[in-house]
Amino acid sequence: MSPYYDHDGITIYCADARHILPTLQTGSIDFIFTDPPYGHNNNNGDLIHRWEAALGRLPCGEESPAGRPIANDGAVANELIQWAFSEWDRLLSPGCCCCCCCCGGGPDPQFARWSLWLDKAVGFKQMVVWDKGPMGMGWHYRRSYETVLVGEKPGAACRWFDTTDRIENIIRPIRKIIPQASEHPTPKPVSLAAHFIALHTRPGEVVLDCFAGAGSTLQAAKEGRRRAIGIEIEEQYCEMAAKRLSQEILFDWEIPQTTEGGPDEGDNLFSTLESA
Repeated sequence: MSPYYDHDGITIYCADARHILPTLQTGSIDFIFTDPPYGHNNNNGDLIHRWEAALGRLPCGEESPAGRPIANDGAVANELIQWAFSEWDRLLSPGCCCCCCCCGGGPDPQFARWSLWLDKAVGFKQMVVWDKGPMGMGWHYRRSYETVLVGEKPGAACRWFDTTDRIENIIRPIRKIIPQASEHPTPKPVSLAAHFIALHTRPGEVVLDCFAGAGSTLQAAKEGRRRAIGIEIEEQYCEMAAKRLSQEILFDWEIPQTTEGGPDEGDNLFSTLESA
């Protein structure tokens, strides 16, 4: 399949990941960061979609706006992620890592289930808590965090490039993005992907995001002088990603030096990142 976008070491395929991953060479990926569909039918009749109605804030006679469903975000998501984990094991070389965004609590213990599947397929390393800011959705124990499941393929030393010994398994300074109606419904900050890319890769290495959305991982890779492959099933988000990648690099970064400090208001990188 021809790429949707291919420039300056960044490639985007507009396709189902199940059609592209098997075509990639075994051991060709240095790191994976991705935000797959969670299987919660996000923004498709859920509380995120209907929050105004649930709180009684819709004007009389009006209905909730149209949902923005994500492809494969129903029951198939569990089958999809198990298949993806098995492919990641093939694509990664020993010592390489993968980071999979996951849910932040709620009645479904998805993070526990996915952790076990990741451990079986690749090897489980750590669960990182992303404290994305106060007052998320929900009623009791309102959801203010998400998890990032980190896997490591055994057989070699972990590819880890921090030298500070100060990287925690809680990320605090990076705040969530509240998307506009015209944007991807579940965007991740560029700085979140950049944090993990810097820890697990060197410039010139290959990052994979097989559920690329609007391209925040790809932008982080570009700004960090990494090569990247993105796969996104919906063309409208491929176009968003291509447009953001067509811009010149505004920042250049290396390894996070600390996780202290305030929120990253610019949504690019930690203010405490060391300049390359």
